[in-house]
Amino acid sequence: MQQFVELWVYLSATPLFGLTATLVAYVAAQAAYVRTGHAPWANPVLWTVIALALLLGASGTPYPVYFSGAQFIHFLLGPAVVALGWPLWQRRAELRSRAKAIAIAALAGGAAATSSAVGIGWALGLPPELLKSMAPKSVTAPVAMGIAEQLGGIPALAAVFAVLTGLIGAMSAKYLFDAMRIASPAVRGFALGTTSHGIGAARAMQVHPDAGAYAGLALGVQVILASVLMPLIAWAVGDR
Repeated sequence: MQQFVELWVYLSATPLFGLTATLVAYVAAQAAYVRTGHAPWANPVLWTVIALALLLGASGTPYPVYFSGAQFIHFLLGPAVVALGWPLWQRRAELRSRAKAIAIAALAGGAAATSSAVGIGWALGLPPELLKSMAPKSVTAPVAMGIAEQLGGIPALAAVFAVLTGLIGAMSAKYLFDAMRIASPAVRGFALGTTSHGIGAARAMQVHPDAGAYAGLALGVQVILASVLMPLIAWAVGDR
């Protein structure tokens, strides 16, 4: 027991703590996810976040100490997102033939995702800073933070809203699609990527290759549209 305590003290003070804790938590969550037959409620990202939050809270470990090790995994997020382009390249002819429909669906989906969040928040009387932080909730977290900052929102809250949106979408999409009798993997994937960005795209990739490809496409298109249109719309309505 004394050796375990000494090991814990050593790990908790080095970057190895964040790296080790993240890998162990995710591997355990992924194993449980596989054993449940990839049930949406068993999403490994969700349970990894919960496990790490409980661990950091119970051990009193500051987040900067944890992230000093976890940043090695965070660095891999960039290459992982770029890798989503390969399935799109394999389907380039198909995507060209559907370019108009994809553009219309992306605009409609992005507008619905943003307006629904801001509209509900406004109806509940939330302050402007929160509304601006919620607006980019369906864009991947790093981009959502930058957009929220341009709009005058709170970047940290924007990241929280984006992650929550991704998790909720990844867990509930299957049941919603089944209830609406939407069977096409491409349609399901594009809808999931539009509303739930990277987390949704990861879930779609596990379900069907076409769903994953279209989810990755939707993720990229929403990043471009939101980055360009949201600041312009805010400027146009006089929110400078």
